[in-house]
Amino acid sequence: MRLLIVQPTHYLGKTRSALHKTRKRSVVCLTLPYLAALTPPGWEIRLLDEQLSDIDFQAPVDLVAITTWTINSFRAYDIADRFRDRGVRVIMGGPHTCFYSEEALEHCDAVGLGEGEEIFPRMLEDAAAGQLQRVYRAQGMHHLTHLPFPRYDLLDFRGYGLIKSYSVQSSRGCPFRCEFCSERFYLGHEYRSRPVEEVVEEIKRIRGKNILFADSNFTGKKAHAMALMEALVPLRIRWSALWSANFCRDREFVDLAKRSGLLHVNIGIESLDESTLAGMNKRANRAAEYEDLFAHLRRRGISHSANLIFGWETETRDVFESTLSFLQEQKVAAAYFNILTPHRGTPFYDRMKAEGKIIDDYHIGRWAGVHCHIQPPYCTPEEMEESVLDLYRRFYSLRSIFKRLPLPLTMGAIASWVVNLGQRRVALSGGDAENFDGI
Repeated sequence: MRLLIVQPTHYLGKTRSALHKTRKRSVVCLTLPYLAALTPPGWEIRLLDEQLSDIDFQAPVDLVAITTWTINSFRAYDIADRFRDRGVRVIMGGPHTCFYSEEALEHCDAVGLGEGEEIFPRMLEDAAAGQLQRVYRAQGMHHLTHLPFPRYDLLDFRGYGLIKSYSVQSSRGCPFRCEFCSERFYLGHEYRSRPVEEVVEEIKRIRGKNILFADSNFTGKKAHAMALMEALVPLRIRWSALWSANFCRDREFVDLAKRSGLLHVNIGIESLDESTLAGMNKRANRAAEYEDLFAHLRRRGISHSANLIFGWETETRDVFESTLSFLQEQKVAAAYFNILTPHRGTPFYDRMKAEGKIIDDYHIGRWAGVHCHIQPPYCTPEEMEESVLDLYRRFYSLRSIFKRLPLPLTMGAIASWVVNLGQRRVALSGGDAENFDGI
């Protein structure tokens, strides 16, 4: 049996006339080689990352498996339709199918709902036996022990640069319940950690010096994170992760992170306003402590980026100027500016739907770039989009970059410059691009 596992790219615009393509990726994708590792014996496997390679729709395959996010769902459907037109069976999974299963079933023979460890081997076994069902639903969440090593031997590394990062999972889920976040609805409501020794063994087998922990929250369990960082010290690697803002105030934690090789940390600060944070149910964040938080990271030479969200009911129109002033005054290394979006499955989506504030429900999350999908409390949707784009342009202007960043003489400073120059390209694109290198 011949299996083609596809990670689709996304369309550049709503006309669907052009695809997002890159010559090189900097982050080695985890999804494709991991699905290959879950594949039962007896399958001839081919992996295809469409961002790097074109699809041969006449390829001799018996089954096509497509991993799908909402951002690439339209492309995933078009790929599935092309293969099914010639009689090839197609199965789909990924975060998108968890919320759009009926829609996905219009374009494929079966969908998987939930984590792949349980359902992906079963889908392949049924396909081989000619007994493919329409829906496969995981009965529970995986315990994250004895995960298989990703099949990196099946990847074509010509699509990656000399300096590349490997994605590794040390946990799944998040202990917080932010109203706007949908991840817990497909990753589970409980935070789960992998055994430290298994994470370390995977990193050793990778033999790469740059690791991206692809966790929703690296610090969901402090004791586990501390034990893992202690185990990383002798490996002499450089690593990046996303963690909660409150851990940046923990000197013992940050010092150990630095000693274990932390290169860059992404922090969800979301807002500078306490009432807005409370409304988001982001109670672990304390806006009054943000100044000390960023000073703490700067003193240790740790590259960092902040995620911010605009459009909450408690904001006023001056939120853009006040946020930009704060980021520049505190010399924040990098920032990502997002518009509050009602993702399906979240309490925020249900509330916006009930209040009639959602604009074009069908297209939420389908397109790259800056898009407003709700009626903002203090401006028009078009003004919201332009205000966020203006933030990108001003924050990533050359003048701003040179004022905020130290000279690129250390690894942390170099990382900050790389992020800024990449985001500057996004800013200059006019809002029609995003960086999905880690997908």
